[in-house]
Amino acid sequence: METTNTKNEIPKAAKSLFNRLKEIKHLLNEYIQIGAFFVDSKKEEDGYWVCVEVMKFEYIPKDMVTIIIPRQRYAAANFQGSNQQIFEAYDELHQWAEDNSYKRLKNTGHIEIFQSWEDSNNFNVELLDTIK
Repeated sequence: METTNTKNEIPKAAKSLFNRLKEIKHLLNEYIQIGAFFVDSKKEEDGYWVCVEVMKFEYIPKDMVTIIIPRQRYAAANFQGSNQQIFEAYDELHQWAEDNSYKRLKNTGHIEIFQSWEDSNNFNVELLDTIK
């Protein structure tokens, strides 16, 4: 996930989604975006999705997909800073989970809940890494 391309493309996708919110039915909160990704997943699941939460699925706009992340257990951390530093925050979160005897589940949906995403140098995001 740590590539220059990813660091540049995710903010572009977030802005694009924000500009298309009027197309999405049953939107719960237009000011919160969710990033979803799978670690060590099958090729068809590989990637990063910029999402918003909806109450129900009805008419999926062109070029968009539905993703359902089931209820899971997470190690969580709040992060504020640049997208260049987010990987260090994940390293700290993974170390905390390991130090506290949690096993990281790699092939399940991990999420990031963005309260602020407009400025890639000043994110406000909750990191949620799936654990057992």
